[in-house]
Amino acid sequence: MDPRLAAFERLLNIMDELREKCPWDQKQTLESLRHLTIEETYELADAITSNDLNALKGEIGDLFLHMVFYCKIGSEQGAFDVTDVLNAICDKLVHRHPHIYGDVTVTSEEDVKANWEKLKLKEGKKSVLEGVPLSLPAMVKAARIQEKVKGIGFEWDNAEDVWEKVREELDEFHEESIRNTPHMEEEFGDVLFSLINYARFKDINPENALAKTNKKFIDRFQLMEKMIIEDGKVISDMNLEEMDVYWERAKRELKI
Repeated sequence: MDPRLAAFERLLNIMDELREKCPWDQKQTLESLRHLTIEETYELADAITSNDLNALKGEIGDLFLHMVFYCKIGSEQGAFDVTDVLNAICDKLVHRHPHIYGDVTVTSEEDVKANWEKLKLKEGKKSVLEGVPLSLPAMVKAARIQEKVKGIGFEWDNAEDVWEKVREELDEFHEESIRNTPHMEEEFGDVLFSLINYARFKDINPENALAKTNKKFIDRFQLMEKMIIEDGKVISDMNLEEMDVYWERAKRELKI
């Protein structure tokens, strides 16, 4: 047997045994697993951001377990089983890749994305944006919205036009912030949306970029705290100018 199939069969058999014999696994429902799956997904994202391939392997395994768990519960409820799930995604992939499994010709990644969105509309979706999850984090959601409307041609002509829009939105936000008006929040949202759009034109994933910046800040700040403690000082007793000396030392040591 193909070792991949043997490993997957082993996981399915273990899931059956856990559901039958383990008190914790017996109690789980679709709803009780939901927040755990979200947590596992963020842990996988952390492993990717850290480029920790060993951790990534473990996190992928955790998510595999969750997917098998959902299939097991679906089977118990008579709604679907793992065979239905796998066949459904296989059928979808074949249908949405006519350039591989049909006679459609594509010349670029953009052609593939455009065909994908058009096929989804033909499948009965009323809106290109119908498949964007409501609960996505706002930054990820903005990027997905922009990618999806691009698929049907609703797109800027070039990056410079988008940058001009960024500058326009920055000016509008600045004007509202100077006057401290209730429109500041709306204008700030427009700035972020336009920046995400520009990042997309530059092939930058804004979520990944911000995640890396967050990690960089955390690493610097925690090293700064460590240095301050090693010098026998208390960070809460220091002013900004004093802390900035340690901040610059941390930057130099980390070379970032």
